[in-house]
Amino acid sequence: MPREQGRKVVASNRKAYHDYTITDTYEAGMVLTGTEVKSLRAGRASLVDAFGHENNGEIFLHGMHIPEYTQGTWTNHEPRRVRKLLLHREEILKMRNKLRDDGVTLVPLQVFFHNGYAKVEIGLAKGKKSYDKRQDLASRDAQKEISRALGRRAKGMG
Repeated sequence: MPREQGRKVVASNRKAYHDYTITDTYEAGMVLTGTEVKSLRAGRASLVDAFGHENNGEIFLHGMHIPEYTQGTWTNHEPRRVRKLLLHREEILKMRNKLRDDGVTLVPLQVFFHNGYAKVEIGLAKGKKSYDKRQDLASRDAQKEISRALGRRAKGMG
């Protein structure tokens, strides 16, 4: 059977972009069991409460929910188990240095398959204040209004 090509997104954490300012992003592999991969291929995963943590020079993903595989037997996995992320040593060292700053955390942004391999996109994030969130929403609404006006103008309606 030929290997999958391209990128297939399984789950994305859209709330992360609302709650955090993402400074850097990294693509990492995950250490998974067979039933976890099958459950991911079925498109079932949640990144709602997930976060990354550095421990002894390794990065782990906590709180990611991959539901049990329905056709699995006694070999099924724990849905919220801690999963090890596969990164290059230089990337881990860069992350560790940036994680020492106050208020910086590791947040998973997407889980996807890239050429058949399950990967996660993680970002170094700094929490936003509530007024930052309101300001982002206001600027996004203003940008939508500008594009609507330009569209109407291009059609000769205004």
